[in-house]
Amino acid sequence: MGDEHDANRKGWPLESCQLHVPPLDELAHVLRQGLALHFAFVQVDVVDCPDLSQSPFHLTAPGLGGDPSLVDLGGVPYLVPTVHRDRIYDLADLPAAMNVKDGTVSMIGAGAGPWQHLETNCEMMTNLSLSLEAGKSSSLVVDNGTRLATVDPSGRRILHVVPPKQTRCSLLNNLLVSRGLPRTPVLRIRCQKRTGPDNFVTCMRNTVRQRYGHQPVGMGGVFMLENGQARLHIMPDFSPCPLQTDADVNNWLHFYNATGPLINLSVFISHDPGLDLRVEHTHCFSTHGEGGHYHEDVSPETVVYEGYFTPAERLFRIDRPSQTHGVGRD
Repeated sequence: MGDEHDANRKGWPLESCQLHVPPLDELAHVLRQGLALHFAFVQVDVVDCPDLSQSPFHLTAPGLGGDPSLVDLGGVPYLVPTVHRDRIYDLADLPAAMNVKDGTVSMIGAGAGPWQHLETNCEMMTNLSLSLEAGKSSSLVVDNGTRLATVDPSGRRILHVVPPKQTRCSLLNNLLVSRGLPRTPVLRIRCQKRTGPDNFVTCMRNTVRQRYGHQPVGMGGVFMLENGQARLHIMPDFSPCPLQTDADVNNWLHFYNATGPLINLSVFISHDPGLDLRVEHTHCFSTHGEGGHYHEDVSPETVVYEGYFTPAERLFRIDRPSQTHGVGRD
């Protein structure tokens, strides 16, 4: 979505690269064949994107079209083993960092929420549209459908609606950023009755990786878990003790099963071109008060997925951690 910059306006380092963008018809064929190995029913078609601002998706933008890009902001090393509370980002700064000066910018994805807003760590389901007017920073119009999920020490879970002007996140965020244009060609993917061990997103990512190898193909979109249940987690408040292993992280997280319909905001990339990326990340919310980080469905016999995805043209890597590890990336 623009020319490469050395850093965004807050000074976080920024790297970017072009992604491989296969033709949609080709991607549909690849996914149709690959997903059939994991689901009893698979349908993948190229369609004009429906209005995703309407039920059941409830996005702030009607579509996924217009310069689609992936943004990988921060990273898990800012969360574990110990939290870096200085990693606070304002998503309203992203358009300038991506050299976008006017028009609408839509963001959907999965991240860590603004802990200072709720005074606790939280999951973030990013669902945000910004309208910009060139040369007028004060004219920013925000349409904010973002949700935050928290869990308190007693295990009480809350799904929060953020105030319109609350555009911050912290630590990490994985986003599909586009102009939110309606009626552009996208992939409609519908799967029923999971027969393999992997979750819906991992099945898509592995299918694309097996076909395109070291050519990085990035995709983002929204999907419904229409029927069945999914295993989610919500991060509690920051751990007072360092989390050194995946077992430490899993013992700290609050896991639970949520019931569909669940609205999932998802991004994935088939191959990391050396930028220390989170290769897939999906968060979900609902109209009945449940949400969090999606792991997999727990009702393979009855599960129904339907979603709309677009390939991304470019990847922006912002504030890549200088010291990294592989812990806590499931």
